[in-house]
Amino acid sequence: MVIRVWGYLDEYAAEREEILDAVDTVFGSGRLVLADGVRSFEEEFAARHGVRHCVGVDNGTNAVKLGLEALGVGPGDEVITVSNTAAPTVVAIVGTGATPVFVDVREDYLMDVSQVASAITPRTRCLLPVHLYGQCVDMAPLEELAARHGLAILEDCAQAHGARHHGRPAGTMGSAAAFSFYPTKVLGAYGDGGAVITADEEVDARLRRLRYYGMEERYYVTALPGHNSRLDEVQAEILRRKLKRLETYVADRREVARRYAEGLADTELILPETVPGNEHVYYVHVVRHPRRDEIIDALKDRDIELNVSYPWPVHTMTGFAHLGYPEGSLPVTERLAREIFSLPMYPSLAPEAQDRVIEALREVLKTLS
Repeated sequence: MVIRVWGYLDEYAAEREEILDAVDTVFGSGRLVLADGVRSFEEEFAARHGVRHCVGVDNGTNAVKLGLEALGVGPGDEVITVSNTAAPTVVAIVGTGATPVFVDVREDYLMDVSQVASAITPRTRCLLPVHLYGQCVDMAPLEELAARHGLAILEDCAQAHGARHHGRPAGTMGSAAAFSFYPTKVLGAYGDGGAVITADEEVDARLRRLRYYGMEERYYVTALPGHNSRLDEVQAEILRRKLKRLETYVADRREVARRYAEGLADTELILPETVPGNEHVYYVHVVRHPRRDEIIDALKDRDIELNVSYPWPVHTMTGFAHLGYPEGSLPVTERLAREIFSLPMYPSLAPEAQDRVIEALREVLKTLS
């Protein structure tokens, strides 16, 4: 049997009745768009983070894009972020008309906040830290910089549902925060979905206009830009049920990570470490080795699927060549991209399957040493 890097079928089997009840609840309600499911999920997700407002949108990319627009980012502005992220983070910035400005990352894969101050220019409008792989960027220096320069902060929390930083939930340390509910996420829907949370009432009002054509009431556009970017009712009802299990999902992921740490501790793999002050949720379990590609091929021959998140730093992609970052401009990001790979990681990963992964890795690493 092939061991996938991610899978949901066992989880679905365990939660099937609740998932189907969510679908039936929506289909039997008489309302299919922006109804009770979305409204209730928004209230519950906001409450879980201790903020006043949540706006459900259609995907994580648009959560970033609409979040930026609601914070006033547009053409001519600059947004400081990282290249070590999923491309949608940067696609969303470009989609507002703004220019992404990259800083490098640290050895723990997170934004090197010590480089941000020198990247700020008169055109800088927003700082966009990416809470990557399941743990948070060092936020205090960014908060200080934002306050000093009058900048907004949009947290990219697509990979950090349930993570905490010095006790503060991911998504509550900036002006607003964008979440993705893509199926692989720590809190994943059964399709696309996203949300933006904020404590700011005016940002919330802008977000609600932005996701609904620029309308505040039906058929009347009050302000542009506007989009059709609504969270689906079915996905919202599914997410409501799964939100109640978020702590369980996180605990199960941490147990998978613990077993990897125990089983691979004496190997040449560089294993993930939790940054002091962080509570890691292990969206993916990223390890490093200079002979990464050989390891991936060898495990594929053993019916074990691995993944690379992400093989190409954004600034090296031809689609972003116009940004003018030549190879070598972000050396840590580029070096890490040549070595990182992800082991199977999801709450329902069976211990016997994980043991098979660990044993195969140990065997292959011995042949490479």
